[in-house]
Amino acid sequence: MAKKVLEGKTRGYTNHPQLKFLKEYEKPVDLINAYLFQIYLEAKRRGYSFDFSKIKPLNLREVVTVTRGQLEDEFRLLMEKLKTRDKRKFEEIRNLELHSVEPNPIFRVAEKRGFKL
Repeated sequence: MAKKVLEGKTRGYTNHPQLKFLKEYEKPVDLINAYLFQIYLEAKRRGYSFDFSKIKPLNLREVVTVTRGQLEDEFRLLMEKLKTRDKRKFEEIRNLELHSVEPNPIFRVAEKRGFKL
């Protein structure tokens, strides 16, 4: 859905707060494609199915800085969703320490709270 929003192919979710930092990036569609390409690589590594045709594979030459606080907030949101949508996965990862959560390779984590692009 995020990719469609950034490409201007949907009217819904255009002001979603989680898309704010993507929109602030110079080339947001490239950023989401690089992010999804890394998701594809991880899905392939784990033996999951991922529709590769929906993304344009590319690797960003630079990384985007996010904060430890944002990474933790995103992990908490994921856990809330998993609690209702995939209880088995929730139970599997519920005891992970937040500091052990690794970001998508396109992100570099800064310790300060708030986004910095």
